[in-house]
Amino acid sequence: MPTITTKDGAQIFYKDWGDGQPVVFSHGWPLNADAWDEQLFFLAEQGYRTVAHDRRGHGRSSQTWSGNDMDTYADDLGAVIEALGLRDVILVGHSTGGGEVTRYIGRHGTSRVAKVVLVGAIPPLMLKTEANPGGLPRSVFDGIRSGVLSDRSQFYKDLSLPFYGGNREGSKLSQGLRDQFWLQSMQVGIKGAHDCVAVFSETDLTEDLKKFDVPTLFIHGDDDQIVPIDAAAKIASKIVKDATLKIYPGGAHGLTATEKDKFNADLLAFIKG
Repeated sequence: MPTITTKDGAQIFYKDWGDGQPVVFSHGWPLNADAWDEQLFFLAEQGYRTVAHDRRGHGRSSQTWSGNDMDTYADDLGAVIEALGLRDVILVGHSTGGGEVTRYIGRHGTSRVAKVVLVGAIPPLMLKTEANPGGLPRSVFDGIRSGVLSDRSQFYKDLSLPFYGGNREGSKLSQGLRDQFWLQSMQVGIKGAHDCVAVFSETDLTEDLKKFDVPTLFIHGDDDQIVPIDAAAKIASKIVKDATLKIYPGGAHGLTATEKDKFNADLLAFIKG
């Protein structure tokens, strides 16, 4: 399997398909690079080089005991970009991956970056605080940690329903997509899965967003039950200078799958624009 080695010795698995301007994808929790397969294939067929990696602790990458924090996630992304010699990159991040992309820019700048797309992304901050009253209470994230530690297999099966909006009237969510979610989720090491909950809920990315200086597109469903839009994209898109916010009416958190064709078309249009 293709991997790169980070400074602390972790092996980061990646996919590298096609040729052309590179589009680099960062996945959400608790998934892996396979969550982007349809986008990787679609854009590679359109003449782009598409790259996606498994976050440490997830999928085929090392299950490290330490280093499960946003700074390290961002540095791992940077290590992949540098090892492959990528420049003029379009960065695409979903959910926690959106936080990873945001912190990458905060730490490494945009010298290698042409554009950014954040989808159902966690910035600026998911946790409810005095300064962030629209966030989710800590009890929500304590419940996620409890689910991971007590019966993670059943927890992931249950989580797939709101993740893709399968609990909404008129949903056409397939059992196959739910099974795919469970399969990828079960590849996450329990330590990495547990630690990542604090990472995606407690990391304040406000200052990182202020460092964006490239065209940025936010895509978010207004029925996202995992990362509610009011405390996420609606705020983050105002922090990033000249950003564009595209709202999917009734869109779920996993809209890259449930509204794949629409999302792929919007992604391609933004890349070409």
